[in-house]
Amino acid sequence: MPNKFLHFQSRFLMGCFCLLSVLKLVLPAVAQGSPKQVSAERIQHGFLVCGNMTALFDENSQVVWQVDGGSRDGYVLGNGNLLISNGRVAREYTRSNEVVWSYQLNAVNKELGTAVRLDSGNTMLVERGIKPRLLEINAQGEIKAEIPLQPDTDNAHMQTRMARKLANGNYIAPHLLGFAIKEYAPDGTVLKTIRTDLAELGGREEENWPFTAIRLANGNTLANLTHGNKTVEFDISGKVVWRVDNTDVEGRFSDPCGGQRLPNGNTVIASYAQRDASKPRLFEITPDKKVVWEFFHPSAHAHGIHVISTNGKKLSDAGLK
Repeated sequence: MPNKFLHFQSRFLMGCFCLLSVLKLVLPAVAQGSPKQVSAERIQHGFLVCGNMTALFDENSQVVWQVDGGSRDGYVLGNGNLLISNGRVAREYTRSNEVVWSYQLNAVNKELGTAVRLDSGNTMLVERGIKPRLLEINAQGEIKAEIPLQPDTDNAHMQTRMARKLANGNYIAPHLLGFAIKEYAPDGTVLKTIRTDLAELGGREEENWPFTAIRLANGNTLANLTHGNKTVEFDISGKVVWRVDNTDVEGRFSDPCGGQRLPNGNTVIASYAQRDASKPRLFEITPDKKVVWEFFHPSAHAHGIHVISTNGKKLSDAGLK
């Protein structure tokens, strides 16, 4: 009997060892402490992540550039440099981390948000605080345009997030507590408002705070709605023409912040508050709501995302400006 018991125990332990070996292979790399891209379609992206870490990953999920500290927004520029906003200062870094341009938040406002390099060479910034505004700053640090914002709240942190300049010279800015994406003329006049507290989206109870507002080539507007855990596309009249939420993606949404519409029509979403190790920090979804790419990381909280290449091909940044 003792021999039979020892034999059974040995076989049981060997079975456990084999099971653990299999699990090690199939579980997401986040469980093993390393970043990894997962895609049944074999999609591999190169991308910049902004959040509690600020790092550029290549298509093999290796960090090829990093700067100390967190960031709110950031982009890889056409010259290969990186434009980063960290809440107080916006800086342009070379790949060797030399700062070649910077802007310090003024004494009046509390937070610096969006930092986008425009085709003109100016940098568009968003300041939140007593005097919420959009700014265009030239290479010499001079203010070339100032657009006052109407954010519906004195709570500086919740006034606005990722804004864009439009091809027609106007600007769009998402206002979280106003449940509104507003289009501004250069003089600050509000020309159009898209509501995110629509009944079909669950009303205000869903806390559909707009975070990212991107004007697409077809005139529609793509928005990530943070606490509402949705990504929504609105037409020019503000009507919902496409939406995706956690019922479509098995709980991958957790406070979506940054996002990007790729040239192929897919949308990449940064799930900022995701802490479940079995779920991705970034994911890509098709127009028919199929998840085709995921990025797992043991500690990155992705606030912003800029995909710059896919399977060796450099992407256009047309959807970012």
